[in-house]
Amino acid sequence: MIKIIGNGILFLWNFIFNHEVSPLRHIPDISTRHYVLQILGFMWVVAFSIVVGNATFFYINFLSHVAVFGVITITVSTLTAAKVKPELFKRRVGWGRSSTGEHE
Repeated sequence: MIKIIGNGILFLWNFIFNHEVSPLRHIPDISTRHYVLQILGFMWVVAFSIVVGNATFFYINFLSHVAVFGVITITVSTLTAAKVKPELFKRRVGWGRSSTGEHE
């Protein structure tokens, strides 16, 4: 089984990268073959970079949206609580500074 997979990988490698085996062998000029292979390679690098970059950006984008929606939720909750139950924000005895401005 491993030998079959190894032979398949070797065949695919040669089919793509060996200019004497791949369909590029039909291009008579070797430098043109090389140029075409370089363009195809660059195209694949760009495509995979976009895929990886998009996946990475997705996570950053997702986390930034979670942060923004979290801040909006906390702000709306605070403003709603201030309107509905303002006693939640009254100073309690022993919290913070005294009426003279000093800590107790």
